[in-house]
Amino acid sequence: MTKIIGLTGGMGSGKTTVAKMFEELGIPVYYADDKAKELMQRNKDLQKKLIAEFGDSTYKNGELNTGYLAKIVFSNPDKLKKLENWVHPAVRNDFIKWTKNKTSPYVIVENAILHKTGMDQLTDNIIWVIADKKKRMERITIRDKMKQEDIQKRMDNQNFSPEMMKNSHFIIKNNKDIEFLRNSVQKIDQKLKKMLKKG
Repeated sequence: MTKIIGLTGGMGSGKTTVAKMFEELGIPVYYADDKAKELMQRNKDLQKKLIAEFGDSTYKNGELNTGYLAKIVFSNPDKLKKLENWVHPAVRNDFIKWTKNKTSPYVIVENAILHKTGMDQLTDNIIWVIADKKKRMERITIRDKMKQEDIQKRMDNQNFSPEMMKNSHFIIKNNKDIEFLRNSVQKIDQKLKKMLKKG
């Protein structure tokens, strides 16, 4: 059976860039956040629950209104918990189905809240991508055009603890240039393939 590698890290750490680099090496990547949005878009049961809880504005012209939804849940912990209780199990089930026919040495699940969703329990190894807070803030501001206070709210929600990182197998410090990052990814890919060959 194909091994499952978790890839996680805070907003702006560069984990999506790392995921794309693994894809360039031929490794299939499951983007949990994108899949969550996709499932909220096409899963009729989820849609009904979301509209009942958050109102008709949750969908605009048939499309998920992510800005509207984010504004509600990231300022109300109870609403966020409700959303997570519906979405996380749907993503987990979708991921398990996705892994079924994969023949690569390993696959990656990219998930900012890997431990919070319980998907860390499905993994054989975990890669953390970390970066200085200042760097992360700069990247998010440029990428998402978000206000500092909104970025902070989302960062607070991710709620990482040092204990989580202790259980990781690889840590990538993404404070340098893109070539350093690519080199780090290639080294981890080689190590993983060696480990997996040994059994």
